[in-house]
Amino acid sequence: MNLPSKTLLPVLCVAALAVSAHAEPAAAPAKPAETAQASAEPGMEKAAKAFLALLNPEQTKKATYPMESDERLNWHFIPKPRNGIPFKDLDEAQKKAALELLHSALSDKGMAKAETIMSLEAVLAGIENDPVKRDAGLYCVTIFGTPGDKKGWAWRFEGHHVSINMSLADGKAAITPTFMGSNPGEVRVEGPKKGTRALAGEEDKGRQLAAALAEAGKPVVFNDKAPAEILTAAEREVKQLDPVGVLASDMTEAQELVLQQLLGEYIDRYRPEIAAAEWKEIRDAGLDKVRFGWAGGLKPGEAFYYRIQGPTFLIETANVQNNANHMHTTWRDFKGDFGRDLLAEHYKSHAE
Repeated sequence: MNLPSKTLLPVLCVAALAVSAHAEPAAAPAKPAETAQASAEPGMEKAAKAFLALLNPEQTKKATYPMESDERLNWHFIPKPRNGIPFKDLDEAQKKAALELLHSALSDKGMAKAETIMSLEAVLAGIENDPVKRDAGLYCVTIFGTPGDKKGWAWRFEGHHVSINMSLADGKAAITPTFMGSNPGEVRVEGPKKGTRALAGEEDKGRQLAAALAEAGKPVVFNDKAPAEILTAAEREVKQLDPVGVLASDMTEAQELVLQQLLGEYIDRYRPEIAAAEWKEIRDAGLDKVRFGWAGGLKPGEAFYYRIQGPTFLIETANVQNNANHMHTTWRDFKGDFGRDLLAEHYKSHAE
């Protein structure tokens, strides 16, 4: 990826939103954020409607909730029972439509990550001899509200180590909280998936940047021991964590380029029109105000944690569990999680 120095450029249980039966690689910055966001919703609306059209009444009841439901905030990344319609209850055509809904938000790169993560459930089932707990059929789709409703709607694709939460209003999309994890971080058992690393870029680029900053004598390592887990876990709302590490403004051009490439591993999970808006928000708030901090060892195989924090967002990554072969990555927006700022703007503009 060739980016101009000191310039930020865009890189980038299933719940379906419907009337609920319960209660009822680097992209060029060609478009401003609002235009890019506005182009994101139609594809999702079409995909969500296509998915819902394939469900029978009982499945629709499981898959849909009202937009105002507290269930919309009930997200997590651990293996557990989930509300929504699980893959194991879907036929092949319905599963294909569910994945097309996911692809309406994620880029090809993001889909590859998500599908690789989901495929690791079979690896874990073999390692742990527990096909009940480790079941790729437990990924769920959930839709909140009615796709295309101008008052706002949302959808969630979620299961072990994948949580994609999309909130939409006025043609704009909010994409956080988002979570991807990988267990194993690297598949080391014999078999067709040996050597697979679902989140290789998130690990390798992070370590590359930390090592470069440490070698330059900059205070990137804020603790020799990594915390056991990402600090924000599955909180419904997050605030800024302690400022640690090195500001982008204190990095060399080469170091800042690696920081941008690392950010791209998260932002490029989404389609270019969505990613462009996210990059613009970070740029407008000030790339120079973004901090990168590392805890733990700098050598491959050693437990680590890193944090990328800017005025508007927080990224946390931890690789500590299972002898540092179990990664968790999360991306949060201080105002925009679950579309809070987007929906507030919508209600304000329509009340005036």
